[in-house]
Amino acid sequence: MEVTNTSSIMWFFRDKGFDDPSIDKMLRKCKQLDKAQSDVASENWDYLRNIVGIQERKLPYIVSRCPKILTLRLDERLIPMVECLSSLGRNPREVSSAITKFPPILSHSVEEKLCPLLAFFQALGVPETQLGKMILFNPRLISYSIDTKLTVIVSFLASLGLDQDGMIGKVLVKNPFLMGYSVDKRLRPTTEFLKSSVGLSEDGIQSVVMNFPQLLCRDVNKILKPNYDYLRECGFGDSQIATMVTGYPPILIKSIKNSLQPRIRFLVQVMGRGMDEVASYPEFFHHGLKKKVESRFKLVKKNNIVCSLREMLDCNTKKFHEKFGFPDVFNCKQNRTPGMCMLLDKSLSFLACDYCSNRQATEDSA
Repeated sequence: MEVTNTSSIMWFFRDKGFDDPSIDKMLRKCKQLDKAQSDVASENWDYLRNIVGIQERKLPYIVSRCPKILTLRLDERLIPMVECLSSLGRNPREVSSAITKFPPILSHSVEEKLCPLLAFFQALGVPETQLGKMILFNPRLISYSIDTKLTVIVSFLASLGLDQDGMIGKVLVKNPFLMGYSVDKRLRPTTEFLKSSVGLSEDGIQSVVMNFPQLLCRDVNKILKPNYDYLRECGFGDSQIATMVTGYPPILIKSIKNSLQPRIRFLVQVMGRGMDEVASYPEFFHHGLKKKVESRFKLVKKNNIVCSLREMLDCNTKKFHEKFGFPDVFNCKQNRTPGMCMLLDKSLSFLACDYCSNRQATEDSA
């Protein structure tokens, strides 16, 4: 009987386009496939495609990641999990996307894994409306042990002073992937680096984790330390770097070559400003260099306007125009075609749109 079942499932896989090496790999990965029935596999395949809405071209990838899916009874495992996930999401596509990200989610029990996981996060202060977002964004959460994995991470975050007012829940909502990292291999070394090398205080650590928890997940030697060393090479003092990291944590993970260097070069060589100003406004590194920093600088310079980086950048385009008295009628993104913007640029002494500034700069350099 086992030979008949194995032969049957082999024909099923071949009919779906799997080659023999892929089939052998799945048979080794999932011993239950030896006894799998082709009608059950076919029923599950059709359910994922027709009901869940997973594209046919993605099904081979999903099945190869978790062959066990084809051995499960629809009513006992697949349908309950899909329906529960659907109740957590706002869009049916979120469920199919979660399954594609982590196919083994379908092999877990709703009662034994998903419900306890939801209760665990609710106890941490995660709002019910955010539970689905967390699970569907990082479906791998369902595979983690509450006792030996998640509780350890929660205890570590609490040791940082984040044990009040649902703070841990807010951190996890911002970055559900944090739960996948090891405390000893990643989270604690990163925290120690921020304390000992960067010089962040306990309040500074809490601020960084609350505002940008992704920073804890980055490798110290590969990412954080090189960025820290580069900032020191640029002339920033220890206290300035600590202030910048607290004010804008992504500065420690931005690409040196593609982000930090071009912005600092433009700040000093083109804008003629000092490091002290960017140290007090680290959000400077957040703004697009071409679309925002360069275009606005050209505009204020052309009109002999003196302003700080914060005054120039810390507002949207409409407020920027209003702040410095630029007529909103020149907002070409809404009211003008490119040709009309070019005509206005030639006849007026100032520009009031990023598009025109970039376009004119291109013409001047041609």
